[in-house]
Amino acid sequence: MAGVLDALGVAQAALVTHDMGGLVGFAVAAQQRDRVTCWVAMDGPLPGIGPWDQLTNNPRLWHVGFGGPDMERLVAGRERIYLDHFWNDFSADPAAFGEEMRAHYAALYGLPGGMRAGFAQFAAFAQDAADNRGFLEQGKLTVPVLAVGGEASSGAMVETLMRFVADQVEGAVVPTAAHWLMEENPEATVTLVQRFLS
Repeated sequence: MAGVLDALGVAQAALVTHDMGGLVGFAVAAQQRDRVTCWVAMDGPLPGIGPWDQLTNNPRLWHVGFGGPDMERLVAGRERIYLDHFWNDFSADPAAFGEEMRAHYAALYGLPGGMRAGFAQFAAFAQDAADNRGFLEQGKLTVPVLAVGGEASSGAMVETLMRFVADQVEGAVVPTAAHWLMEENPEATVTLVQRFLS
């Protein structure tokens, strides 16, 4: 990310992240403290931080520990079933995800290496946890952080989590949304983000 900012000639940036993007956002903010002006962290975990062990022991989050030599073979040809689980079980209203979008992503994940890449992000959590604890040894973030959760998912827990890593945390909850904030309530989500960034 620092290389991208360098290539674009961007000296400082505000970060807006969701879910897995939050892992990257924290790493960038922790390692590029002079470049990040603020951070919006939306509905996602930080491996190794705060209630991480409780999260990973939640049966609803079985996919976090799903692995082994047969995982790709178990899902091959069934990518849509695997992905439907996330859209259906992690949304307040599964209708927010239309057939065209579902088919599009299932086709992409069905390409050679698609599921391997999808599973790899979860397999990296152990290293992410070690890295995150190392970042915190350098002190908490001092930039303003907006911690956003969906009313029907993480809610105010995102704020609680961010208080483990940052000194200036403001919390917000997006109504009538679960994990998929931009798909389920884009108007409220964009309003929160724009207000914070301004």
